[in-house]
Amino acid sequence: MNAFLTQTTFVMNKIINIKQVIEFTGLSRATIYNLLDPKSEYYDPTFPKQVRLTTNRVGWSAFEINEWIESKLAQR
Repeated sequence: MNAFLTQTTFVMNKIINIKQVIEFTGLSRATIYNLLDPKSEYYDPTFPKQVRLTTNRVGWSAFEINEWIESKLAQR
């Protein structure tokens, strides 16, 4: 096996907090949680799910948030 890799791309998947999700999407905190709630009229099954980091902390994948934004842009 070749020990030297050429033209390899490494993408780091960063976990972001709710404030960053609000900043990236332009949505309010309440709207984000409505998008996640299957009982809400605003529920969006395509919106990225939370990642539980600890018992009291959640985050979102920055990559998945970006993909969701890109999918919305592609729909227009």
